[in-house]
Amino acid sequence: MSQEWNVAVLVGSLRKDSYNRKMANALCRMAPPSLHCQIVEIRDLPLYNQDDDAHPPAASVAFKARIEKVQAVLFVTPEYNRSVPGVLKNAIDIASRPYGKSAWNGKPCAIVSVSPGAIGGFGANHALRQSLVFLNMPALQQPEAYIGGAAELFDAQGNFAKDSTRELMKKFMDAFVIWIDHNATAPATR
Repeated sequence: MSQEWNVAVLVGSLRKDSYNRKMANALCRMAPPSLHCQIVEIRDLPLYNQDDDAHPPAASVAFKARIEKVQAVLFVTPEYNRSVPGVLKNAIDIASRPYGKSAWNGKPCAIVSVSPGAIGGFGANHALRQSLVFLNMPALQQPEAYIGGAAELFDAQGNFAKDSTRELMKKFMDAFVIWIDHNATAPATR
């Protein structure tokens, strides 16, 4: 039996109806009962500025506090120029500073990259993994989730349009639970 875990879901696209937001919502709906997934918004975060480390903006403090309270993180991101969107990297930087006081440290994570293209955001997925290594976040390795053909993924209600996609993402979420169970340090307190 799995412990219960609070999971922050970070969406790398700011578009209200982005494919990545649809994916994040669909994954939260299908998450096993032991995962309490909640999208943590990044759209209103100021740009990280090291000059603010002593007195960070209120939005940055609130965001970092939310990340500190979860046991795991799910990143759902598009690919911009073969890397992660700037807003997602900015959010990562905010919660990792000041140096030595990262809110990400040790939190197990997983990445889903979603793209209209055929390679499914492979570049973003792997670029993000470079930062996660430095942040000491154990990232789920298998199954990989590079999801292409985003325009065909969802029905009008935002559910998966194809059984094959639903089955892949269920397998992914089930593996994520096991990954969290093996790597998280303390279960959720609700």
